[in-house]
Amino acid sequence: MERVVADLSGTWKVAPADDDLRRDALAADHDDRSWDTVPVPGHWRDQTALAGSDGPLLYRRSFSMSPPPAGRRRWITFEGVFYQADVWLDGAYLGDPEGYFVPHTFEITPLSRLGETHTLAVEVACPSADGRNRVVTGAYQTDTGPASLANPGGIWAPVRVLDTGPVRIDRYRVLCRDADAERAHLVLDASLDCEDRGRVRIRTLVDGRPVAETERTVAAGLNDIDWSLDIEQPRLWWPRTLGDQALTDVTVEVVVDGATSDRATRRTGLREVAWNRWTCSVNGERMFLKGADLLPTTLTPATASGARVRADVEAAVDAGLDLLRVHGHVARPELYEAADELGVVLIQDFPLSGRYARSVRGQAVEQARGMVDLLGHHPSIVMWIAHDDPGDEHDPPERRTPGTLRRALGQQVPSWNRSVLDRWVKRAIERSDATRPCVPHSGVLPHLPQLDGTDSHLSFGWRTGEMGDLGRVARRLPRIVRFVSEFGAQSVPDTDVGIDTSTWPDLDLEQMADELGAEVDVLVERVPPDQHATFDDWRRATQAYQAELVRHHVETLRRLKYRPTGGFCVYALNDPAPAVSFSLLDHERRPKPAYHALAAACAPVIVVADRPPDVVIPGERLDLDVHVVNDMRTELAPAVVHVTATWNGGTRRWSFAGDVPPDECIRAGRLRLEVPDTLGPLAFDLRLTSGDLTATNTYTTAVTVLPT
Repeated sequence: MERVVADLSGTWKVAPADDDLRRDALAADHDDRSWDTVPVPGHWRDQTALAGSDGPLLYRRSFSMSPPPAGRRRWITFEGVFYQADVWLDGAYLGDPEGYFVPHTFEITPLSRLGETHTLAVEVACPSADGRNRVVTGAYQTDTGPASLANPGGIWAPVRVLDTGPVRIDRYRVLCRDADAERAHLVLDASLDCEDRGRVRIRTLVDGRPVAETERTVAAGLNDIDWSLDIEQPRLWWPRTLGDQALTDVTVEVVVDGATSDRATRRTGLREVAWNRWTCSVNGERMFLKGADLLPTTLTPATASGARVRADVEAAVDAGLDLLRVHGHVARPELYEAADELGVVLIQDFPLSGRYARSVRGQAVEQARGMVDLLGHHPSIVMWIAHDDPGDEHDPPERRTPGTLRRALGQQVPSWNRSVLDRWVKRAIERSDATRPCVPHSGVLPHLPQLDGTDSHLSFGWRTGEMGDLGRVARRLPRIVRFVSEFGAQSVPDTDVGIDTSTWPDLDLEQMADELGAEVDVLVERVPPDQHATFDDWRRATQAYQAELVRHHVETLRRLKYRPTGGFCVYALNDPAPAVSFSLLDHERRPKPAYHALAAACAPVIVVADRPPDVVIPGERLDLDVHVVNDMRTELAPAVVHVTATWNGGTRRWSFAGDVPPDECIRAGRLRLEVPDTLGPLAFDLRLTSGDLTATNTYTTAVTVLPT
């Protein structure tokens, strides 16, 4: 079976690649003593001497190993190269891997028998992203903000030399098609790299116990095989709010002439996923998905420790979330392991973000298949998205299509990205995985309903309109809120991100936009700096505005639970680098007030009212509906809601009582109040009690007079 012969992690030599170097530096006797050094795994820009380089760079590593025994084959595997490479061993060309998250393996059996000392040379390139991208790097390289200034190039994951028998498992995919208390049905698919034609025995084990065995005839080269497996009385995997997270190891062994030639294991969960009009069900239990978009842990994946990756998933759990959308990237494996173990469901983006050149299609399709092979066994993944925002939502302001109507019309006509690229990638994913849906593109129109059945990106209260517009538009166009996968507002974090405040209130807006990703035109319009005495006052005001927007949107969408909203993702949970951004946790993972507002709004039971206007005038009539949202699987019986309105010199009280069914939202009653003629704050305090459970909420407005 597979055995690690050498781990080539450590210090490598590196130099800028040019034609002369390509001719001379591939041979084992080339003198590389003057070259710089770089760690593998790692990224070249993390080294001072290479901090400004965009590559390509030539890596070299000499090593020694004994030849493989007779009957064994030898391979070299690159677990992760960012982004393209050409590989030579002892001057012999092995291949040109492309794609940062897909492992790449090459056979080196003949070369490894020629001697014990070898030289591996790898030219690595990571082209910068631009307006017509040609690289599938997604959120790691975007047009604006910190990612636009970074270059994650390098050999970022281990490089290993492995031995197998005459047949190697080149690819192994495990998918759970359906499951219930009686039976789980698995679909398995593998590709076997065979040295010669012959007969092989394929043995399948579940948690170490053999459950199936079959014999196949194979040809020399790659052989694709598929089979199915039924597991009786399975231990089901559930999301964290519905049950336990039972995990199952499914192993395949290839036996040749009575000896195990290779084996591979996938840890999976036995569960069934279904979607109906953007409402997700797991094992027949529907869920209202409360989630957040998850950006890369850092902009250089080699520097993201497993503990730090897992901490982001734990932060989502602490905020009461059920869902993370892995936004615009394929993450490190620790993320998916943590989600499986903690019961957090995932929507997985393929790393396409923005517009792409036509030349990317072939690689996009190939890497989409590789993504399913790599991640398909994880029970936490409930949906794929082929392309995030193929329009111009995240373009710099000067490149955005002006005018809402013109933009709406322009995004409904065919385009190469939406009509061709997205459909090819979607088809590739669906052919590889028929157990989950794949959305062709996310957020084509950020604030208008999708005509092709996709999710929505909303910007009410930020780029468009006001916060309260969400509820009003949802009543007229309910399709827009079936599933909202992005909304939020930017804020300035407490952590120092390098903003020059010496000339307050004048700020270097260009620097904030280019280096920190701030949408400065929107930010200074929503929270004008010149209305605040100090930078710290303004920073706190941006955070307060973000928190209020997040709270209002979450409460509104939860109030529309299943009628028609199936869930939401706030944008975004985390920052991968110092930024002025939409994140709830900054790059040092210090929570902003919006994180705490999200946690409060995502409690299992909440009592909410219509958001009153920011200001009201004496004599105006307020009609505010009060709702109770119950995400628990038990009934609240009875539930009592008390509401107290308080203003200068007066109060009024209301009470409502009744039962709240499990997993439902009900209207408890309506608050009708004529605004008093006393100027000042007007507050509504809500309190729900049901047995030992208590939920509270508060809304405030100001009684004022209109200017003459």
